[in-house]
Amino acid sequence: QVQLVESGGGSVQAGGSLRLSCAASRYTRYMGWFRQAPGKEREGVATITTGGGSTYYADSVKGRFTISQDNAKNTLYLQMNSLKPEDTAMYYCAAGGLVLEAPTETDFGYWGQGTQVTVSS
Repeated sequence: QVQLVESGGGSVQAGGSLRLSCAASRYTRYMGWFRQAPGKEREGVATITTGGGSTYYADSVKGRFTISQDNAKNTLYLQMNSLKPEDTAMYYCAAGGLVLEAPTETDFGYWGQGTQVTVSS
C-alpha cells in the first residue's frame, strides 16, 4: 500500500504559478500527476521514474510544468508556471505506475485525494 497526500492547490490568475506537493508513504518506480476537469476523463500530466529521474510530460503542459522529487522527504512536486484557464482541474498524485510515457488512469494503482487548481482569466 502507498498513502499519498497532496497539497498546494489554490486559485491563481492566468500567467501565475503554483507548486503542488505530494507526500508519499513510500516511492514506487513510476509516480506522477494527473488532472481531471469537470466532465472530462482523468489525464496524465507528468510522470517520473523515481529511481532514475526520467520524466514525461503531456504536450499541453510541456515547457510550463516541471515534476521533481525530494528523496529525503519522500515528496513529489509539480511546479506549474504560466498557468492557463484550461489548466483548471482537480490534480491527483499517483503511484504504482506501470509506465512512464502517455500514462492512463488504469496504469496507476494508488491515488491521493486530489487538490483543486483554479486559473482565472
